[in-house]
Amino acid sequence: MDFIPEDYMVITLRLLMAAILSGIIGIERETKKQPAGLRTHLLVGTGACMMMILSVTGFDNYINSTSGPLQFDPGRIPSYVISGIGFLGAGTIIVNRGSVKGLATAASIWVAAGLGLVLGIGMYYVAILATLIVLGTLYVLGKVEKKYISTHKQKKIIIIAEDREDMFSKISGYFEENNLAVTDFQIEDVDTYSDKRVSKYIFSIEEGEVSGEMALVKQLQKLQGIAKVIV
Repeated sequence: MDFIPEDYMVITLRLLMAAILSGIIGIERETKKQPAGLRTHLLVGTGACMMMILSVTGFDNYINSTSGPLQFDPGRIPSYVISGIGFLGAGTIIVNRGSVKGLATAASIWVAAGLGLVLGIGMYYVAILATLIVLGTLYVLGKVEKKYISTHKQKKIIIIAEDREDMFSKISGYFEENNLAVTDFQIEDVDTYSDKRVSKYIFSIEEGEVSGEMALVKQLQKLQGIAKVIV
């Protein structure tokens, strides 16, 4: 199979149109604050188009080189891979207190499976073009999405508290009580604060009602073991 196929312009147009149109749908979902936004829709649309191209044109050489009846179905293994890889991608999706993370990663895993299929059959041009679209989606559109499209305004709340096993569960429980959706969190060691071993809990939340944030701060300040709250 040639590196650049004769119908490369048709293939290019199909992949780019799939990326553009699915991306438009993703933008609409992004503005409605849905978990699956621009990048997820674009990746899935591009991956589906790539796999359809594989199904339509990928087996031409094998079919044309066979004079008699086909001895086996070349599309059987790809169909298993396309459906089965979804279980691996699902393992990267994390649902935490109303916030969903990992959808773009799950979609990229599914697209990577498609790349392996088209490379396995020798469709190098399709694989490289799809890879460029995926990289542009993850790197470039990721920044554009945060700056211009995403309506999820993030706010950080930093809590310095004693290093106890039950501390994180108590703190996160207050976030849930005040209907504050945690989108990300980190725990860092601070060593000591006022002669006590403490940790720094960094929570990223979606900006919501100010009253909910104030109620959270008041509750945290009353919790034994809390050294400092920074909003």
